[in-house]
Amino acid sequence: MSETILAALERYYDTVPRVGGARGEDFGPLTLFVQEGEGWPYYARPALGGPAEVGAEDVRKVLERQRELGVPEAFEWVAETSPSLRTAVEAAGLHVHAHPLMVLDAGAQPLPPHPDVRLLGAGDPLLRAAVTVPALAFAAPGTALGEAGTAELAAALEDPGTEARRAHVSGMLADGRTGMAAAVRDGVVLCSGQYNPVGEVAEIVGVGTLPAARRQGLALAVTAALVAHALERGARTVFLSAGDEDVARIYGRAGFRRVGTALIAEPAAREA
Repeated sequence: MSETILAALERYYDTVPRVGGARGEDFGPLTLFVQEGEGWPYYARPALGGPAEVGAEDVRKVLERQRELGVPEAFEWVAETSPSLRTAVEAAGLHVHAHPLMVLDAGAQPLPPHPDVRLLGAGDPLLRAAVTVPALAFAAPGTALGEAGTAELAAALEDPGTEARRAHVSGMLADGRTGMAAAVRDGVVLCSGQYNPVGEVAEIVGVGTLPAARRQGLALAVTAALVAHALERGARTVFLSAGDEDVARIYGRAGFRRVGTALIAEPAAREA
């Protein structure tokens, strides 16, 4: 494990909400990021350079503020860099789930381009579908084939809320705060994902395949396209959090290796 890499990821985690329009509220060993205006609802995480030890009472203070603000009661952190936080959030009544934290090996050989995968720009007519596909994918997690396919995508696109999501991502694409790729076949988006760069670090996020289109290598191909674009734009560290060990093995084929464990805590009742 590289402490240098983990330190770089900590700086990234502290910076990316601020770049995304959030303010940081200080709670001693914890920072709560609160979105100002439109954008992602963020989370609390260990304060950069703050005290190593976090207690349950620290967590409860943040939870009280999150409830006051009406924002998600969520915490995100890396197990190896903040080892005391898991005990604290569990003592405060939250449920923790773990995800393999993976970084692209410097010497990884790039995968060949996939004929169905392309980058999307801010004005791409398929952008609305591309930002909708991951929600259908994550509603049926895992790598197994599922039922949701093109018909379900068409129905989801009838929701007027998808336009706000498209407009938000379009703005991020226009100003370089994200990059997006999609696997498109016969004019239909089957898989999509993004990467978010901050300086020389980029995180691959939201890669999802329509459940009915799984087992075709599309997520791996989209990830490879995102990696290639991030590197072209100057990223030197590319990382991601895999959904589970099975998904981590797939990312291993794209040259990613595990460097730690990303932890997410939230109320157990919100798990679905």
